[in-house]
Amino acid sequence: MKFGKWVVKCRIPILVLAVALLVPSLIGMIMTRINYDMLTYLPGDIDTVVGQDILMDEFGKGAFSFVIIEGMDPKDVSSLREDISHVDHVDTVLWYDDFADVSVPMEILPSKLYDAFNSGDSTMLAIFFDTSTSSDDTMKAITAIRSIAGKQCFVSGMSAMVTDLKDLCEKEEPIYVGIAVALACVAMMIFMDNWITPFVFLMSIGMAILLNMGTNYFLGEISYLTKALSAVLQLAVTMDYSIFLWHSYEEQKSMYEDNKEAMAVAINNTLTSVVGSSITTVAGFIALCFMSYTLGLDLGIVMAKGVILGVIGCVTTLPSMILVLDKLLQKTSHKSLLPDMGKVASGITKVFPVFLILFLGLVLPSYLSYKATNNEVYYDLGETLPEDMAYVVANSKLQEDFGVGATHMVLVSTDVSDTDVRAMIHEMENVEGIKYALGLESVVGPLVPEEMLPESVKEVLKSDDWELLLVNSEYKTATDEVNAQINELNTILKKYDSKGMLIGEAPCTKDLIETTDEDFKVVNTVSIVAIFVIIALVEKSITLPLILVAVIELSIFINLGLAHLTGTSLPFIAPICISTIQLGATVDYAILMTTRYKQERYEGRDKREAVTNALKVSIPSIIVSAMGLFSATFGVALYSDVDIISSLCDLMARGAIVSMFAVILFLPAMFMLFDKMICVTSIGFRNKNAEPSNTLKERTA
Repeated sequence: MKFGKWVVKCRIPILVLAVALLVPSLIGMIMTRINYDMLTYLPGDIDTVVGQDILMDEFGKGAFSFVIIEGMDPKDVSSLREDISHVDHVDTVLWYDDFADVSVPMEILPSKLYDAFNSGDSTMLAIFFDTSTSSDDTMKAITAIRSIAGKQCFVSGMSAMVTDLKDLCEKEEPIYVGIAVALACVAMMIFMDNWITPFVFLMSIGMAILLNMGTNYFLGEISYLTKALSAVLQLAVTMDYSIFLWHSYEEQKSMYEDNKEAMAVAINNTLTSVVGSSITTVAGFIALCFMSYTLGLDLGIVMAKGVILGVIGCVTTLPSMILVLDKLLQKTSHKSLLPDMGKVASGITKVFPVFLILFLGLVLPSYLSYKATNNEVYYDLGETLPEDMAYVVANSKLQEDFGVGATHMVLVSTDVSDTDVRAMIHEMENVEGIKYALGLESVVGPLVPEEMLPESVKEVLKSDDWELLLVNSEYKTATDEVNAQINELNTILKKYDSKGMLIGEAPCTKDLIETTDEDFKVVNTVSIVAIFVIIALVEKSITLPLILVAVIELSIFINLGLAHLTGTSLPFIAPICISTIQLGATVDYAILMTTRYKQERYEGRDKREAVTNALKVSIPSIIVSAMGLFSATFGVALYSDVDIISSLCDLMARGAIVSMFAVILFLPAMFMLFDKMICVTSIGFRNKNAEPSNTLKERTA
């Protein structure tokens, strides 16, 4: 109450401070770097990541791209190569004539060298950059190369994808927020009892979102996925808290003549209920931080921080706004469109065995579909980008004209003899799906001394400690075929050089598959255990956490299982994120109904009446909350051309609806079935007017 009274008293200074914080928040948001490369979040101690570091330290090379040129005269290609080599941060541009320009007859050079760089009327340049794949400098260099090269040239590679993805996200992100705000406003206006209140909510939440985005500056950088989703998620999740405050304020106004006193009580009541509710949501996001693939840490910290800032804004900024605008808000109230839910609640509790049977009937098929969905995820995010995107067009050209699906790089210690390296290359070229392997030994052959190669070529392929081989594969990244191929190449490599490393997009993606597969199990377990413990403490019960988590977990199985049943392949990160986000965000629906059910039983009502009343009172709040989450995410899912964002928003929108129905239909049935057990194993369910008893059973209850 002291805090509530303080907020009411300091409402004007609070609003002034909130507005003042918008300026540094905006600056912080603008200055926060956005990372568009999903592979940079792999653990730093695996070979593919260590190898990338060696490539940068020993060779001064990070990013790698192919430029495919169609219908250009060789002299013009040579001139273009010269222009590209002068672009900032382009370290080396290789073409077949780099190797051919030696004082030996062309016939001595391997024919595969020419074929590697030429196909029909197309030729290909291999470009090394002195900066990392997703650095800002590399992306600027890609843009400059495209500008120089013109329309008959196509730039492929991870850096090209990252550049195009950045451009697409920067174009779409303001629209994401606009769609989420507009649809959330419409939903709140329809399902609430005031026309203006939703806009007040959005102003308060908007300030919290901007503060959250601004404080990301202290994290150094965030992923594009975090940036795209955090505002939408924070809006959807923290809208509930605003609704709690408003309903509490309206209720207290009927009991207190002074609206300031009513607001102080409402803040006190809201803080008590929202803290318990928000902890489960925060726990869901914190569970993501346990991933070894650190994208989870990135998303988890930003979203947990967003929920906490949302709660703070809900009990400080929002009540201040409501009090300042109180007269206007009273004039714009209207009757809620949601009817009285008494008959619906009574009907559900009357036929509760039907919903118990339905619950049991859905468990196995939903779980099997859910498991199937987890096995059908995709890892090559470039595959789902728009077909007319420059990167996608370039990759298609690379595949069609040169038969190259992925390029691996092999780092071999210079301690390995030339003879062994040639033998290793020969074995690698016999691996199914390998087109060729290029290194110093494969270029010069046993009859041509290495000294006859230009120094520029030797610098590209050899350092003091390491030799670099380029291995081109017909198979695309993230396919079963390329993963099996990588295993075979690694076996060959380790036979000749135990310190050797296979790096590149496809090996990194294979590590990503193995890393996130283990992460999924860890995150799922952590989120369930954490939320189980929180519910047990909040509700003071042993059995209620089991019941509540079971209901929400079934809704997660149904939500993700529908992807399998509809033939939809999801991005690899979707099942991990949705399992925790849906559990953390929608278990609030179940906690809301459980708290009311507990109160009804405590006040002496029998099982059926208590469950019916709890359901009747909770349904409107659950519907409003679920529709808020649905509205904020569904529009983004329809609009976005970035499939990973579209898929996650689609799952969140559907998950809100599935959880809403699961809580309304299955949870009351569980209460009806397990009422006696719940009362015995929980504190606070015993009738407050009951006679004291010395029996062990009643003391436990």
